[in-house]
Amino acid sequence: MKYVPAISSTISPQFLAELVREKYGLNQVICKVIRVGINHTYLIETDGEKYILRIYTYNWRTEQEVEGEIKLLNLLKETVSVSYPIQDEKGDYIQKINAVEGIRLMVLFSYAKGEIQRNPSKEICYHLGVEMAKMHQITLDKQFTRIDYNEKTLTGWVLEAVKKHFPEPSSDLEYIERARQMVANQFREADFKQLRSGIVHLDIWSDNLKIGDNSKITLFDFDNCGNGWLFLDIAYTIMLLFKEEPDKAIFEEKKGSFYQGYESISPITDEEKRLLPYGGLAIWLHYTGIHARRFNDFSSLFFSRNFLKAWLNLGNNWLIYNEIEV
Repeated sequence: MKYVPAISSTISPQFLAELVREKYGLNQVICKVIRVGINHTYLIETDGEKYILRIYTYNWRTEQEVEGEIKLLNLLKETVSVSYPIQDEKGDYIQKINAVEGIRLMVLFSYAKGEIQRNPSKEICYHLGVEMAKMHQITLDKQFTRIDYNEKTLTGWVLEAVKKHFPEPSSDLEYIERARQMVANQFREADFKQLRSGIVHLDIWSDNLKIGDNSKITLFDFDNCGNGWLFLDIAYTIMLLFKEEPDKAIFEEKKGSFYQGYESISPITDEEKRLLPYGGLAIWLHYTGIHARRFNDFSSLFFSRNFLKAWLNLGNNWLIYNEIEV
C-alpha cells in the first residue's frame, strides 16, 4: 500500500516508549505527548525518573545543526543548569525515525525540575541574570555550525515570508519594512568594539526555563541557538519581562534586578544596553517570520491578519516604552 505524503506526522507515544526502552535500556517506560509545535515534545516516565523526548520536525534542523546543539549543551552543563542530552546504550545522542514524511531526528534530554512562572519575581529575575551571564561567559567568542544571527538573518527575509500569506498592501506590511530598516541601520552603525559576540540561545523567556527549589533556574529548548551578539539574549528576555509585567514600575525593578544579577558575573556595556530595544524588536520580527514560514505545520491555528496586527502591536508597545518610533 502506498502512503499519501504528509507534511508532519505525530509519532505514536506507544512506539516511542518501546523505542526508548530498547535504545536507552530503561524499564517500564511511559510516553506522553506534551506539545506538538515547532518540534514535537514528549514526556518520558520510568521508575522514578522523567525525561524529555524531542522529535525534530522534518527538514527543520539538519543532523549537523542538532549535533551543534548537543555539543553546546554538553559544554554548558558543567557550569550552567540546563536540560542536557542523554546518550543511548551505544553512546549515541541522535536517533533517526523513518516517519511518513521522511527521516526525523530524535534526542532524549534530562528533565528540568521546577515550575514555569509566567511573571517571575525580582528575586527570580536576579537569578536569571546570573544564569544567563554564566552561560555567556562560556560561549563568549565561540562559534559553531549554526546560523549567524545578524540584521539579514534576523529580519531581512521576514517581509517576503509574511507577504506569501497576506500579499495585499497593508499598514502591517509597511510597519515590518520600516522596522526592518530601523534594525538594519542601528546594527550597522553600532560601536562593534563594545559588543560581545558568541553563541546565543535567542529564546530565553518564561516558557523555556523552570524555577526549582531555592530559585534554581534550569534553561532548556536551545533549538534556536546560533552565533551572534550576546546582547540579543538580554534584549529578548527583558522585552518578554516587559510584556508579562503590567505594572511598569515593577518591571523597572525587575529589569534592575536582572541587570544586577547579570553584572555580578559580567558587565553589560553601554552600547549593548542602548541596543536592547532594537535587539528585542529584531527577534520579535524574526519570530513573526517563523510563524509565516511554519504556517502549514505549526501556526495555521492562530496566524491570521488579526493575530499579525496584535503581534506587531505588542512589539511596538515595547518600542513606545523606550521612546522609539518606527
